[in-house]
Amino acid sequence: MTAGADGGTDPKHQGQFFIGGEFTDPRSPGRLTVTEAASGATLAEVADAEGEDVDQAVSAARRALPGWAATPPVQRADHLAMLAEGIKGRTEELARTISQEVGTPIRQSRAVQLGNPIAITAHIAEILRDYPFEEEIGNCLVVREPVGVVAAITPWNYPLQQVMAKVAAALAAGATVVLKASEVAPLTALMLGEIAQAQGLPPGVMNVLVGRGAVAGEALVTHHGVDQVSFTGSTKAGRRISELAAATVKPVTLELGGKSASLVLEDADIATAAKFAVYNAFLNSGQTCTALTRLLVPERMAAAAVEVAVATARKLVLGDPLDESTRLGPLASQAQLDRVRSYIARGVAEGARLVLGGAEPPDGLEQGYFVQPTIFDQVLPEMVIAQEEIFGPVLSIITYSDEDQAVEIANGTPYGLAAAVWSADRARAINFARRLRAGTVEVNGGAFSTSAPFGGLKQSGHGREFGRFGMEEFLMPKSLQL
Repeated sequence: MTAGADGGTDPKHQGQFFIGGEFTDPRSPGRLTVTEAASGATLAEVADAEGEDVDQAVSAARRALPGWAATPPVQRADHLAMLAEGIKGRTEELARTISQEVGTPIRQSRAVQLGNPIAITAHIAEILRDYPFEEEIGNCLVVREPVGVVAAITPWNYPLQQVMAKVAAALAAGATVVLKASEVAPLTALMLGEIAQAQGLPPGVMNVLVGRGAVAGEALVTHHGVDQVSFTGSTKAGRRISELAAATVKPVTLELGGKSASLVLEDADIATAAKFAVYNAFLNSGQTCTALTRLLVPERMAAAAVEVAVATARKLVLGDPLDESTRLGPLASQAQLDRVRSYIARGVAEGARLVLGGAEPPDGLEQGYFVQPTIFDQVLPEMVIAQEEIFGPVLSIITYSDEDQAVEIANGTPYGLAAAVWSADRARAINFARRLRAGTVEVNGGAFSTSAPFGGLKQSGHGREFGRFGMEEFLMPKSLQL
């Protein structure tokens, strides 16, 4: 899949899967349509995997497992480093494809959608070179062995980052992988197969399918040749995967939804905190699981928070994601557009005050999956827009009367993926962060790290990704009694 004359993607492998080191024709006849987020037009037609395709990919992964597990860690690290370089070498093409599939503005695609997976893969390669796979505990030699064949089921919002968070970690551990990419944004996963082939990754170590979750995804989760499942997606789908995996007692790593709070303490600078909240909540048009979509402020700061948030959001240029000046692109699909608009209408119906945006199409952008950047204030913690993940550029401003109530509101959703705290006193902010039930807490705008452990609590899932923590999800300790 190479760049075409118009900057698009060559359809060479769009109707195939990457299995056993080769691009192969599907066993199933079905096809899926990939649409361009900015126009709704057809971008590609891809194969739709079913049971026989899954069997073929799992068989390839099982055949490759003994050799890959026995490959010295330093050599596995070399392969991962080459994958990182291969991705880096195709940054512009990959970034453009993601912008077309997902709607991410091109500058953000380069910096985040490509920058993060390159960093994730390169970092795990470095960790692998010195990782202690064996240790002595008393009279035991404890060895860490790969779990086996991993089914990696990934979402559409960060289609290469979430792939490499799973694939790089599993390969580092010595496991082999069957990747099922999202049918909404599958093209970069197929391009990754090309990169793996070009870089000489051993056949069968990584296999790539595209298909629907209810068919290909469930076939993978229930397959007796799969030893572990790693899934990123909705909480509803995560529950279903857990139920299916229980039949064969497979371990499951889940990174699910979020309804994250950015909590502003009395001594914080509201202008800085409110600007950050908008930029974070609207990153990737709000299609980010860690988006800080609830801004919690002291009652006396509410008016200032609204003023700053609205002024900041108005400066975001909404438009074609391939335009270098665009800061806010479309959503990824018609289904996503309908979902977000329905939540905006629900917020109005519940009595929250709409201070910016709304459910109507933006002027001049009636084609494609565009939604206005939207801000509500006078939002009550129990409202649906304050409890459920919207996955669009919608920010809710909520007030609190004291710090205990602030913690209660921040922790008062089914989710626990991310949060943020703002204070002029760093030590105070850290102490406050300890009270928040979230897997990741940003303190005073601390940068998101792809080296530290990432994952959630409660209905945001379990298990961790990134760095050595992500690799250890795919390692099983064995005790040799000496």
